[in-house]
Amino acid sequence: MDYFKLFAENEYFIFIITLIFTTIIIGISYLIIKKIINKIAGRKKTYSKYLLKQMGMPIFVVIFLAGLYLSLQSLSIFEHYRQQLTDIFFIIITLLIAFIITRVSAISLGVFLKIRKGLERTPHLINNFFSIIIYLLAIIVILGYFKLDITPLIAGVGVGALAIGLALQSTLSNFFAGLHIVSDQPIRMGDFIELDKDTIGFVEDIGWRSTRIKTMTDNLLIVPNAKLADSTILNYSMPKQTMSLWVPCGVAYESDLQKVEEVTLEVAKEVQQTFPGAVKDFEPLFRFREFGDSNIDFIAILRVEQPMKRYVLRNEFIKKLKKRFDQENIEISWPIRKIYNIK
Repeated sequence: MDYFKLFAENEYFIFIITLIFTTIIIGISYLIIKKIINKIAGRKKTYSKYLLKQMGMPIFVVIFLAGLYLSLQSLSIFEHYRQQLTDIFFIIITLLIAFIITRVSAISLGVFLKIRKGLERTPHLINNFFSIIIYLLAIIVILGYFKLDITPLIAGVGVGALAIGLALQSTLSNFFAGLHIVSDQPIRMGDFIELDKDTIGFVEDIGWRSTRIKTMTDNLLIVPNAKLADSTILNYSMPKQTMSLWVPCGVAYESDLQKVEEVTLEVAKEVQQTFPGAVKDFEPLFRFREFGDSNIDFIAILRVEQPMKRYVLRNEFIKKLKKRFDQENIEISWPIRKIYNIK
């Protein structure tokens, strides 16, 4: 009994016991939360599981620091430094809570944008913007805790912001252009877009200064946001992914045009029904266009599920159409010029 009383009055024993108790609470809390989430979500990869994975460690660090703070308070060697200890832990806990809120907001915003806007990923511009706002609020809370007057600081920041704004006009122009792109949504992450014949690809990310586009050659094209906002953009992914494919061709003037139309539509229907990326319920179209220099020109219209599929579908259709024209003795003429010698 005396030994127990001796240990109970020993400050270092209390310190160790408090740390062990805190660690046990953290372990039990994690197991309980994990069991509840697994029971609710099952084995599926849900946002609840992702949230637990992202939020678990920071929350448990906060709990551990709280236990560590209470443990250190019991030690006499920190008796004269308790206020400084409290100040340090307040700063750390506040920043950790800001970090947790940042993660929660990023995940929640990602879910919202996916459900409402159909975005698979949140642009870094939005995540970074909210992160800066949250950390600025955390700094204001810390300054308020120390009873510091932030009015001169705000005035100084205002003057500094004006000077920086004048020096970084181009950067700010790109920043606000990025905000315009994200809010107005002429393009979204994952969209297949074309700026000109040499600039075509998928939107990888919309950042502070520039937008990254993955080109057909698997390279990243970096376009300043201001330039992108002022450009004429052809977005193949909006309003929907499916798109029509126009394949121009021409046949010799001696050809039977009715037969040409029938054969072309037969090949188009065959490709439309058998090709993996084609829209199966679409009825191909055929239209004569004009009397060309060497051929009577026409177009065949097919439809694909995704913009990238059009290249392979066009390739398949041209091969089959040429083969069928050869079988039917339908000629595709090369450029011909008739020269008349008048004497």
